[in-house]
Amino acid sequence: VLLIIVDIIVVIMDLAISEKKRGIREILEGVSLAIALFFLIDVLLRVFVEGLNFVFSFMVNLTLPSRMVTLLRVLRIVILIRIFRLASQKKQLEVVTRRMVSENKRRYMKDGFDLDLTYVTDRIIAMSFPSSGKQSFYRNPIEEVARFLDTKHKDHYKVYNLCSEKGYDPKYFHYRVERIFIDDHNVPALEDMLKFTASVREWINQDEKNIIAIHCKGGKGRTFLCVHVTNYLHTILILTTLSRYVGYYEILKNKYNLKLPPERQLKIKNLKIHSIHVLLCSVTQLFFDSENDSVVIGLEDSPVISGDVKVRFESHSALPKGYDDCPFFFWFHTSFIENNRLYLPRNELDNPHKSKMWKVYSEMFAVEVNFLEP
Repeated sequence: VLLIIVDIIVVIMDLAISEKKRGIREILEGVSLAIALFFLIDVLLRVFVEGLNFVFSFMVNLTLPSRMVTLLRVLRIVILIRIFRLASQKKQLEVVTRRMVSENKRRYMKDGFDLDLTYVTDRIIAMSFPSSGKQSFYRNPIEEVARFLDTKHKDHYKVYNLCSEKGYDPKYFHYRVERIFIDDHNVPALEDMLKFTASVREWINQDEKNIIAIHCKGGKGRTFLCVHVTNYLHTILILTTLSRYVGYYEILKNKYNLKLPPERQLKIKNLKIHSIHVLLCSVTQLFFDSENDSVVIGLEDSPVISGDVKVRFESHSALPKGYDDCPFFFWFHTSFIENNRLYLPRNELDNPHKSKMWKVYSEMFAVEVNFLEP
């Protein structure tokens, strides 16, 4: 009786509380669900011990106490109905949440599947991370991804996990999983990129039915890059470091026969930042050219660099931080530097390339890197 009264109070409070107080509502719904589950277990145990006859026993005796028991049992039935309603709402909430997380990406929604997954070509699938536990609430459940691949491409698929930050049990995909360790919002080393494409070619060429499924976390950045170098699509949708590395791959394919280029060692002489008024950096020399609205950062005793290099800018000013917890960053490979100079406009810099950052970074914003031979 006490639990029923508490449950009624919880329902009333839940209806009375504003939608904005989501945290309180979640606590109340959790309490209500716990009470409902208690009654479900209670009914199942009584059915197990007394048989189904007890469910209808309240119809036999019409004495006042029995009527009270009847009322309570009717309330129990109502609570049990609420369990199925809550379960239905949870399922609907999962579907809506997954669609919101996948944003404007294409989803596969047919044949009984609803997944953040799409066919880039007949033999290349791009998708988000196959998740389990709490993450499966808003991303692709790994069991559903496995069911999809086993249904559509049984024994003819291989999964490539591009996440350095997390993995999963490869048994879900019959151990046909290969992992390429790429940090989020970054690019792979050219050597890893070549190993990846070689593995893909080998698998695809084994059987004309073989397909690959590529994913990172959200199925966008790292997946975008590896899909492009796998199929070498000529339609580049975004710029930044990703497209620069797709360009590197084109050179490797056409000029170096998919081999690493000759190593080139360089030193950074200075960095010139165009069209920015204030930038505070911990460097040896900093020159502000007010006439040209630029800052030249000179480096003394620069280390010798070669291969894949990441440059990350930190600022103590009011510049907003984006990915990688910094105002902007970029990658390059020393073997592709021409005339000891690298010029990167706003749309080729990670973070400033996003339209929401254009209030801070003007259209003329750019970074120029000048090099020296060691």
